[in-house]
Amino acid sequence: MFGMSVFQSVLERLKSEEALEGDSEAETSDGLQSPIGRSPAFVVDTPASTTAAFCAVESAYRDLAASERADRPPAMPDHLKRTGLADVAAELGLGEAETSLTLAAKRRRFAAANHPDRLPPEFRENATIRMKLANMLIDEASRRLRQH
Repeated sequence: MFGMSVFQSVLERLKSEEALEGDSEAETSDGLQSPIGRSPAFVVDTPASTTAAFCAVESAYRDLAASERADRPPAMPDHLKRTGLADVAAELGLGEAETSLTLAAKRRRFAAANHPDRLPPEFRENATIRMKLANMLIDEASRRLRQH
């Protein structure tokens, strides 16, 4: 167990326990397995037909969910559709009382919602335009702040 990660050591322990359980489980005369040496009492054995039914339902659900995602492209959020300078300026809400701290906070907040790396590829062109405009506006406000 030394030289292994915790996860690997747990897997090894579980494998060895399974091997021991497989060796010690004996069937009774009526075909049922003896509970001695089995997993903890909270583990419930389900019939194979029930397990197969659950697997079939899960598979159908996953297939349906995948086909729904593939059929329709994601809709672009409304804020990403606004790529004009005036729209971005209004969204930033820059004022005369800005400080370097408030400008940095506004840049971070805007980037959290608009950065192209955080968005699906279909939206990155608009997000890039919005980020360029916001950075330009914040940089200009920062230059004006330093001049005064």
